[in-house]
Amino acid sequence: MNNYRVEKFKKIEKIGFERWMEIAGAPLAIVVFIFIYFIADFSFLSHLNFEALKASSAKRFKELGALQFVKINYAMLAIFAASIILWITEAIPNYLTSLIVILLMVVTGVTSETVTYAQLGHPVMWLNILSFVLASMLVTTQLAKRFALWFVIKFGKSAQGIFFSFIIINVVLSVFVSATTAKATILLPIFMVIAAIYGANSNHRNNFGRNIVLQNLFQNNVGASGFITGSGANLLAGSMIAGALGQRFFGFQEWFIAAFPLCVILLLIGWIVGTKFIFPMTAEEQQPQIEGGMDRLRKEYAGLGKMTVNEYKSLAIFVSVLILWVTDKQHGISQTAVALMGAIVALLPKYGVVKWNDVDIPWHLMLFSAGAYALGAGLDATNLPGSLIDSLFTYFNITASTPFWVLYLGLTFAMLFSSIIFQSKTMRALIFIPISIGVAQKFGYPIMSLAFPLALLIEHVYVLPFNSKPAALLYSTNQYSIVDSAKFGMTMLVITWIMIVIWGETVLRFLNYLPHGVFF
Repeated sequence: MNNYRVEKFKKIEKIGFERWMEIAGAPLAIVVFIFIYFIADFSFLSHLNFEALKASSAKRFKELGALQFVKINYAMLAIFAASIILWITEAIPNYLTSLIVILLMVVTGVTSETVTYAQLGHPVMWLNILSFVLASMLVTTQLAKRFALWFVIKFGKSAQGIFFSFIIINVVLSVFVSATTAKATILLPIFMVIAAIYGANSNHRNNFGRNIVLQNLFQNNVGASGFITGSGANLLAGSMIAGALGQRFFGFQEWFIAAFPLCVILLLIGWIVGTKFIFPMTAEEQQPQIEGGMDRLRKEYAGLGKMTVNEYKSLAIFVSVLILWVTDKQHGISQTAVALMGAIVALLPKYGVVKWNDVDIPWHLMLFSAGAYALGAGLDATNLPGSLIDSLFTYFNITASTPFWVLYLGLTFAMLFSSIIFQSKTMRALIFIPISIGVAQKFGYPIMSLAFPLALLIEHVYVLPFNSKPAALLYSTNQYSIVDSAKFGMTMLVITWIMIVIWGETVLRFLNYLPHGVFF
């Protein structure tokens, strides 16, 4: 087990195109920023569009005056474009890009210092931090490890049983652990030991090894899509949709009822597609190659001993928080407030289960999120997405007579397949959710009809190693090639696109999230 801890893996050196992007990213971002802010002349941000700007951002327009308002629109577009380049190329660390974004937002006057800095105190930021407190509780008490080992030992009596076990484990952890990287870190030592038992190791690849790692990557991400608490990107999307709807928060129940069945269906399809069609396993590969291999997991499980008092406390807190999240519509307490209750109990001196020094909060991710939310505040203040949408639709002659299915297919396709390029789920949410809200408002459709289907697709980031942190982590196991992950990942993206269309025609239509079906 110790051989597969995260710190044992070497950081993958970027080569070829990725290395070229890293080198070119910073100069390109600077050139793009200077060009847009000081040189470019975009008609949709100029005096020709004053009336539209007045209508969309009347209060901000009056505060600043016409010329200054247009100037901050140029600044917003320049900051947005430069930050996207830096985030995609990873020329500098993502958290550093966020700090630069925050600084530029202030010095260019896009938003005030109060608004920009306040994003670190956004309710979603608090929920992210508190989720790490609760996740640390599960890890520190070893309850998460105990559950994972017990489940695999209990139900993993065959190769297919092992794959099914990890579906359940990833889904259960997704409810509570909002960091997909943390889930991967918890489970990686366990499924890598199983891979070795079935003959897959760093010197020898086989289809069992390809499946066990790629299935876990897929399950890790897609499992998170079933719950609004599954990741920070889900929470951000829910927050933006709730804001557009004039609600205090997006309900756990609303998300769960529509998203969880789709999540389960996709996980089962992924399991069948991977193990039966793309990487079919021979009879030999489905048999343990190391004599008494599963005994190693049993010894690891036995070494945990009986459940401790702290584990029982952690379980009680876990269940209580989950119940309160699931019933948020009945009691009206937000997910953040519920998580705060759980964190307070978990941190109580003497009676709690975790100490503050044991809490592992990745502050670099928090700073990255704060920068992303600050960018979102700027987009909202300037209504830049609305201006871009108006300009784009005018250019392509998309009018009110454009069928709903064209908008639905186009936006869901863009959201899904953009995951091949973008390295951040948060950034994709930040880009596409406001666009979908703007399109829905422009065409007079309910906001949920376009924004919510896109929100359900945020977690599909598993095609290439640089598409997400869990993808990069699991690629370092050397159990599969980039071609392997691309074959499985692209197949599942296409299937997911078909499924979100079917889901729109059936479940989302039945729940009245769509005004009608996608096509009918």
